[in-house]
Amino acid sequence: MPTSPREGIDGAGEERFGRALEECDGEQRFDPHSWSRPGGGGGEARLIEGGRVFERAGVNVSAVYGDKAPASIAAEYGLDPSAGFFATGLSTVVHPRNPHVPSFHANFRYFELGEHTWWFGGGTDLTPSYGYAEDAGHFHRTLKDFCDEHDPAFFPEAKTACDRYFYLPHRRETRGVGGIFFDGLRPEGPDGWERGLALVRRGIDTLAAAYLPIVRRRMDQPYGERERQWQLYRRGRYVEFNLVYDRGTKFGLQTGGNIEAILMSLPPLAGWAFDVQPEPGSPEAELRDGFLTPRDWADH
Repeated sequence: MPTSPREGIDGAGEERFGRALEECDGEQRFDPHSWSRPGGGGGEARLIEGGRVFERAGVNVSAVYGDKAPASIAAEYGLDPSAGFFATGLSTVVHPRNPHVPSFHANFRYFELGEHTWWFGGGTDLTPSYGYAEDAGHFHRTLKDFCDEHDPAFFPEAKTACDRYFYLPHRRETRGVGGIFFDGLRPEGPDGWERGLALVRRGIDTLAAAYLPIVRRRMDQPYGERERQWQLYRRGRYVEFNLVYDRGTKFGLQTGGNIEAILMSLPPLAGWAFDVQPEPGSPEAELRDGFLTPRDWADH
């Protein structure tokens, strides 16, 4: 078994991204909340609430362990439920104030189960309320450049996996314009663990370049009550996915993690309305019809 990154995957990368978010907001600073988990481990949740640019931005780092693996994880990998586990990761979710700025999510993690099973996972995706091909293209091209450093075949696989994962079957639509997603990554060879760790660290270092140019491009764009109400309605989809399908939410709840840190990913405000049908030809209809099905955005 390799030596675990038991102080977190990359505290320095998390610090850099947090400072970049603070600088972009220009008004609020992250408020840190440390927590400990009964049974082993803990973490720190850092939160911006009510900022000039970010209505909510959360960055959570954790390292938890225990004598009994979560039931869903043990079953997925065919392990004895009594096998011990260790998990560490960085997760961040951003819900901007301006409806023209997309929401953003990223998570990079490392797991050990039992004595011989370990892997890396991660990903990041973009969830706009209003669709801009320029923004989706920038996001995907930046991620492709990062993935190509690892393996030119990695981006197409991770992009497809993201489209499949961030999908709401009951709505028959993707959560947003996707990004990358990978799980169970265990590079072969004697240096496989080191290469896996290097990959997730580079991924964390890519977040600011992938997201913040989009924020700066849109954060002062004018909007009114119509756009705000549409944003709240689209945020409802985000809530539906995180509470019904998201593996990270389920894992946190099953392992007895800090409930505030787990649900930090939810937007501060969201809305639901019955049978909303955007006006044909409207920007809202354009999002629904042109941005919520998988596309090769890196080519735009």
